[in-house]
Amino acid sequence: MNVGIIGCGTMGSGIAQVAATADCAVKIYDTNQEQLDKSKIKLDKILNRLIEKGRIDEAKKTSIQNNIVYSNSLSDLKESDLVIEAIIENLVIKKNVFKELESLVSDDCILATNTSSLSITSIAAACQKPERFIGIHFFNPAPLMKLVEIVPAIQTSNQITDKSRSVIDSWNKLTVLAKDTPGFIVNKVARPFYSEALRIFEEGIISGSPETAFATIDWAMTKIGGFRMGPFTLMDFIGNDVNYTVTETVFKSFYYDPRYKPSFTQKRLSEAGYLGRKSGRGYYQYGENATTAAPIEDDCIGQQIVDRIVAMLINEAADTLHMRIANMEDIETAMTKGVNYPKGLFKWADEIGIDECVVRLDDLYKIYHEDRYRCSPLLRMMSANQETFYEEA
Repeated sequence: MNVGIIGCGTMGSGIAQVAATADCAVKIYDTNQEQLDKSKIKLDKILNRLIEKGRIDEAKKTSIQNNIVYSNSLSDLKESDLVIEAIIENLVIKKNVFKELESLVSDDCILATNTSSLSITSIAAACQKPERFIGIHFFNPAPLMKLVEIVPAIQTSNQITDKSRSVIDSWNKLTVLAKDTPGFIVNKVARPFYSEALRIFEEGIISGSPETAFATIDWAMTKIGGFRMGPFTLMDFIGNDVNYTVTETVFKSFYYDPRYKPSFTQKRLSEAGYLGRKSGRGYYQYGENATTAAPIEDDCIGQQIVDRIVAMLINEAADTLHMRIANMEDIETAMTKGVNYPKGLFKWADEIGIDECVVRLDDLYKIYHEDRYRCSPLLRMMSANQETFYEEA
């Protein structure tokens, strides 16, 4: 299969590596020749590390490298069967790229965007044949993350949706299908993991320095909640600028629904340049002489933190199902495989009890009287009917 990649940044280069590893003939395009050269050098280093770890051998490395051609001419993608765009999150720029690209490729070529936050339908509308346009959203780093969200536009044909999913599955990825809604599955459902942790910090519930509060919330979510990484550690890993932008985009796209309201704490850190690991400082400090505050390991406080954040995550998952953005199986898969949650949120809801989930959310609403804490109609209906998500519950 001939695969074109537009953009040789982190995501574009990663997707190119995935496609080349699956024995596709890949052409990666970028207007910046220096970036193309850097992408090629970086891939060589990555493949050498994989050899050292015993993941691939020299023959596979050579095969992957030979499968990729680097180009600064968009016309070189004309023979592509599939083109995936992974450039700046700017709607106008993306539309212009696809307008130009569509005049070069065959009518059978699938056109895809890797956007994490923009409307697939809006980008598709710029095309003469919008029915062959689709969202194929990889997670960073693309070669390591198994999950890929397949997001058809309103115009996308069922045949293109099925074919796109089949292709990405053949690349040894795990696909889920999502409606073209802000944040798709993962970036929508995961918002409370960050936002509610920030809210707990801002309320001053935990005594001590800000770093003590960050460390305590992270400790609670990992040691008691079972999450692989706490919210503040994860935000520092992702980058506060990136995480804040996604939150702000989802907030605006949902017509300023209070459930997705961004945090001033994160905004100020971004403004200060405290972006996390990549800048040497975020919620925590990094580097040779950096010190980290110890958490307050109080099981009672920790459980309260976990109960509150998990209730909000379950509520968001239930709302995502209720609005038919994705089916239950795909939501569970997305959150366990895409962001490594310790268990599916619907399974977790059954373990806690639907009634208890509703009580926790209603208790928060009684305190704050904010729409942020409104209970999903699905949870309320299930509680009234004494239903569970899984039959065995």
